[in-house]
Amino acid sequence: MAIISVSGDPGCSHEEVAGVVAQRLDSELVTCRALTEMIAADVGNQEVPARAWPPLMRLAIARLAVDRHVVYSVEGGEQLFPGFPGVLRVLLIAPPARRVGAVMVERQLDRDAAKKHLREHELQAVSERRARFGRGHSRLCEFDLILNENQQDAESLASVVETAIRAHHLLEQGMLSAAAEAQVQFKARLQLAKFGLTPSHGAPPERNGFGHPSEEIFARLLDFYRIEWQYEPRSFPLQWDKDGHVVEAFTPDFYLPAFDLFVELTTMKQALVTKKNRKVRLLRTIYPHVNIQVFYQKDIQDLILKYGLAERSSAH
Repeated sequence: MAIISVSGDPGCSHEEVAGVVAQRLDSELVTCRALTEMIAADVGNQEVPARAWPPLMRLAIARLAVDRHVVYSVEGGEQLFPGFPGVLRVLLIAPPARRVGAVMVERQLDRDAAKKHLREHELQAVSERRARFGRGHSRLCEFDLILNENQQDAESLASVVETAIRAHHLLEQGMLSAAAEAQVQFKARLQLAKFGLTPSHGAPPERNGFGHPSEEIFARLLDFYRIEWQYEPRSFPLQWDKDGHVVEAFTPDFYLPAFDLFVELTTMKQALVTKKNRKVRLLRTIYPHVNIQVFYQKDIQDLILKYGLAERSSAH
C-alpha cells in the first residue's frame, strides 16, 4: 500500500507533482477540490466544523486506499496518517522569487499583483491549517522527503518521489487491509461523533432523552455503522414485594436486534458500576435467556470493531 502526501508552500507546484506521480504509478489522485467534493457527498447538508475536517479527510482517503494506491495534495495532508506504515510525506519548497514567478505565469499577473496574491494565499493557508489542525505551520520533522524546486521542473521532482517510493517498497505491500481501514474508520468516526456528524445516507439517531452523553455518542457510532438499535426498549423486574408489586427493575441502555443483545454502558464511578453489576447478575439469574453485556467506556471501541464492522462487512 502506498499513501503519498505531496504538500508545498503557496506558489509551489505540489498539485502538479502529485498528478505526475499518480499517473506514473497508476494511482488515485486526490486534489483539494476532489477531497472537498468527497466530503460534501459524505456529510450532505450538515455543517462541518473546522476540527472535523481532518477525520473526514482521513475517512475519504482510507476508503480509496483499500482498492488503489493514493496520491493526495491537500493543506495539512502530512498530519493525516502519522506513523502509519506505507505512507510517504513529501514537502516541496522554493525561494519567494520562484514562487512569485510561478504565480505570475499561472495567474497572468504582474509582479506586484502576484506578490499580493501570494501573500493572501499564505495567510489563508495559515488560517485554514490553524483552524483545522490547531497550528498554522507544518513541522519539517513531519515529512519524509523535502525537495527544493528552485531549479527542477515537475517531471524531475516526480522522478525523485517515485524513486523514494520504490526504494521503500511501498507498492509491494498491497492495498490497505480491511483491519487497518477499520481502525482508521473507527478513530475518525469517534472524533466525528463528538461534532454530531452522520453520513448523509444514514438516519441520525434521536437525540432526546439520553441519560448520559456517552449514550448519545454510542448511538451515533451505531448509526454510523448502520446497526439497528433501540434505546431502553424494555425494563426487567428484579424484585417484588409480598403482594407481587415490582420494587426494583433494570432497564438496559441499548438493544441491538441484529445480535439479540442488550448493552449497558457504565460510567467511571465505581459505586455506579458496582450497582449496575449487581443488577446484571440478578437479571442473568432471573432471565437466563436474555443476552446482556456491560461495557466500560474504554470497551466501546472493542464493541464497535467486533459487532459494527462485522455487520458492515456482511451488509456489503
